[in-house]
Amino acid sequence: MTSIDQHHGFATRAVHAGQAFDPTTGAVIPPVHLTSTYVQDGIGGLRGGYEYSRGGNPTRTALETQLAALEGGTHGLSFASGLAAEDALLRAVLAPGDHVVIGNDVYGGTHRLINRIHGAWGIRHSTVDTSDLDAVRAAIEPATKVLWVETPSNPLMKISDVAALVALGHEAGALVVVDNTFASPALQQPLALGADVVVHSTTKYLGGHSDVVGGALVTSDDELEEQVRFIQFAAGAVSAPFDAFLTSRGIKTLALRMRQHSGSAQQIAETVFDHPALTRVLYPGLASHPGHALAASQMSGFGGMLTLDFAGGAEAARKFAETTSLFQLAESLGGVESLVNYPSEMTHASVKGTPAEVPESIVRLSVGVEETSDLVADVVEALDRL
Repeated sequence: MTSIDQHHGFATRAVHAGQAFDPTTGAVIPPVHLTSTYVQDGIGGLRGGYEYSRGGNPTRTALETQLAALEGGTHGLSFASGLAAEDALLRAVLAPGDHVVIGNDVYGGTHRLINRIHGAWGIRHSTVDTSDLDAVRAAIEPATKVLWVETPSNPLMKISDVAALVALGHEAGALVVVDNTFASPALQQPLALGADVVVHSTTKYLGGHSDVVGGALVTSDDELEEQVRFIQFAAGAVSAPFDAFLTSRGIKTLALRMRQHSGSAQQIAETVFDHPALTRVLYPGLASHPGHALAASQMSGFGGMLTLDFAGGAEAARKFAETTSLFQLAESLGGVESLVNYPSEMTHASVKGTPAEVPESIVRLSVGVEETSDLVADVVEALDRL
């Protein structure tokens, strides 16, 4: 099989990187290595470098190769969840007394991890609107070691200038981390914009079918990879072989799925933009979105996530979330099925009372790959009932 590299197109890399056929049988799909340990050829004589599956497993290696190829990085690391990936990264690069700058509109679990888990060990943080470069510059201090960027943000769909934030972070000597979960590497590749590391909840668009939980980091920094790989091995929050297989399988259709997600989300946003039940439709594909031009310049599409802000406040938002049909009420996002989420009481309940608190008038939609006309009708009918 031809070696897969960055000269190949994205869809080709998604299908073939790390996915060579089995040389023994010729099986097109690589086998799933459901093993905990490996026979050695004498003491220390490891076959392929594999000793124990917490340290490495061929199925996980295949996924990590695939992940690195998608993001244009040198190293991919696969974890048991997105938060496990984030935790390993933060533990690898931070020490008590260090400071982190994070967006005021990040995933609630990320804020909880930094605020309540790492905060208890002496890590300080500041929350700031990362789409405001002056505010980010003001928030950075001598102790800042990490600038954490999420774009598009969850759930208010803010767009942050990755290249400009990289310049600010690097000027201060900080590591610049980009959570690329919402866009996926099919639409945005932060490493090419200068970011040091990309983080994913592979549960979402990468896995794409709501049947596996996982997380990933991708970087081209050899020293950082070595530090995080040690934490991955020593703390052990690795992805299991079958989870890695499911994620790899999902990735192979990522390019196709993202086109459908994006097209349907754009159609819904344009259709309901002027609906009287709404005060705002937050979707970067709309020309009215404050980050539209920036998103168009650093993304190849606008994605499948959009947020609705209800004129009737919490009461209307709750009613809408509980009365859609095809859009099922559930946490998570990025699957083939459409989901509706009320962040204030669901995904972002943990940040109530903090600067990252989400307005109660907000509902987040994860637009699936169903027929576009059916999804548009579902949203419009639920809005008309308010």
